Amino acid sequence: MSRIDTRFAQLRAESRTALIPFVTAGDPTPDVTVPLMHRMVAAGADLIELGVPFSDPIADGPVIQRATERALAAGVSLRDVLAMVRAFRAEDTETPVVLMGYLNPIEIMGAKTFAAEAAAAGVDGCLVVDVPPEETADLAGELRPSGLDLVYLLAPTSDDERIARIGAVASGFVYYVAVKGVTGAGNLDIDAVAAKLAEIRRQIVLPVGVGFGIKDGASAARVAAVADAVIVGSAIVERVERLMDQPAEIPDAIGAFLAELRQAIDAADNP
Repeated sequence: MSRIDTRFAQLRAESRTALIPFVTAGDPTPDVTVPLMHRMVAAGADLIELGVPFSDPIADGPVIQRATERALAAGVSLRDVLAMVRAFRAEDTETPVVLMGYLNPIEIMGAKTFAAEAAAAGVDGCLVVDVPPEETADLAGELRPSGLDLVYLLAPTSDDERIARIGAVASGFVYYVAVKGVTGAGNLDIDAVAAKLAEIRRQIVLPVGVGFGIKDGASAARVAAVADAVIVGSAIVERVERLMDQPAEIPDAIGAFLAELRQAIDAADNP
């Protein structure tokens, strides 16, 4: 079993919902990322989603776009992100790490080289947001032999055919985008989310994480009541941005925020 499969099996056995925080690697400075990853785990993160900086982040809203710009300005490349994961693995061999990003940096490195180096660094999976399932065969052919899971997005507009297609190629978990639009947009309609998750689960047996629109403990608890994982990105990155001139304070500030989310999620799991 992969680290992702193992972690979700453990959570299922404990009747707990996963907490998956997202941060952009290298934001606001490269030396913050690894301590921040460790602090997030200490605060209750079950998996970590690590954003790979890219110049044209079309799926991301203004908050994460600015984070990407800061990381790129600091010179952070895909190889630097892999080095961060390798450094994280020196102390943490259990927490799954999923890279979220775009195809271009992988193509520049070469998919075969990327797959080998990512696996060696300790990456567990990838969410490549601009590669649809119809075009995933070549990338999957390189990543899967290296043991890397491929995570895919589903949206409120995904129909049965699309859900089935993604169910046929996804591994690890699937990421349900709870609101229409880019990251940081919209408000959660938890009834609509629950109805869509029921539709997804009729065709996909993998765990389903829900992200976009989760801003605080209350929204995290509502999602935890229906999902296998609560994914939080913009609310974290926004807090990083507030402290960009005080980078030493970032790990503890994000840790405190995640601890609040963890408490709310655990309360929803055990009402």
